[in-house]
Amino acid sequence: MLVPGERAPAFTLPDQRGEKVRLTDFRGRKVLVFFYPKANTPGCTTQACGLRDAAPDLGDVAVLGVSPDAPEAQAAFDRDFGLGFPLLSDAAHRVAEKYGAWGEKKMYGRSYQGVIRSAFLVDEKGKVAEAWYRISPKDTAKKVLRAVSDR
Repeated sequence: MLVPGERAPAFTLPDQRGEKVRLTDFRGRKVLVFFYPKANTPGCTTQACGLRDAAPDLGDVAVLGVSPDAPEAQAAFDRDFGLGFPLLSDAAHRVAEKYGAWGEKKMYGRSYQGVIRSAFLVDEKGKVAEAWYRISPKDTAKKVLRAVSDR
């Protein structure tokens, strides 16, 4: 698990348009990197739309969503809900693993490996400012807004 003060793991992933996005592209800005299990599902939609709606209050904070979905699924998610921020495809879940956002989950008495809904506020120098593991979809925007206003 990442803790505040640690360097955020670097990554390069394709977005919903197939363009490569690097964490380092945002050096000098705060970045929210949030991991969600699956595009166009109820919890993920609540989380992404909450961040979309909070964007005007986030100032210059860049928002990056990451899930194992293919770029085509990410594009449909963005199109369906007008999200307006990069949705990155981490199909091999390597980035999620680096962030500690991949692990054992349980549903209906069955265990499996998957995305652990998490969010990370990365500061202008590329260090983790905040790390929220197992964050609630409806609380993501509130926590980010609070963290940004406290800084």
